[in-house]
Amino acid sequence: MITVTEGARRKIAEFMAAESRPALALRFGIQGRGPGAFQYRLAFVEAADRVESDTVVDTGSFLVLIDAASAPDLAGATLDFVEGERESGFRIENPNPLWRDPTALAVQRVLDDEINPAIASHGGWISLLDVKDGVAYVQMGGGCQGCGMVDVTLRQGVEVRIREVVPQIQGLVDTTDHAGGSNPYYRPSKGGGDSPYS
Repeated sequence: MITVTEGARRKIAEFMAAESRPALALRFGIQGRGPGAFQYRLAFVEAADRVESDTVVDTGSFLVLIDAASAPDLAGATLDFVEGERESGFRIENPNPLWRDPTALAVQRVLDDEINPAIASHGGWISLLDVKDGVAYVQMGGGCQGCGMVDVTLRQGVEVRIREVVPQIQGLVDTTDHAGGSNPYYRPSKGGGDSPYS
């Protein structure tokens, strides 16, 4: 199912020992998708929190619990721990495609190749969360979260371009909590303006 390298196993066992709680397991899963990559979650849980649908990997030192929804997208993945001058921390090598659905894959390609490079100059990005019934669900981050021009960017730029390239998409839904934006590129305004993506 997954491989936990010796370096990762040692580091996780060390962290678990520091918790001073017996019978811990590692919960490993996919919590979503970010700009062109899976977003993972690693958390210590009580081994008793295991559910019947979990895939269980025994490392010899601890159990790794993988939820049923994450298991197909983690098959063949390697969890490693690296320590160096340029990189330090857990690293996950995952051979699985970000999307299996061809429509979602086409939308992701437009985001990666055209839209995210265009809005990166404003410190923003857009992540595809899901595609269902012809609707793409997206989340905006960086300078796009809380941006006063977000509706212009999304409706006049992003949605138009995605629908041109992927005609199966009938609309976009922005799931972003824009009230949580801490440093918007533009101040919110009622009026029009130029989109950073046009």
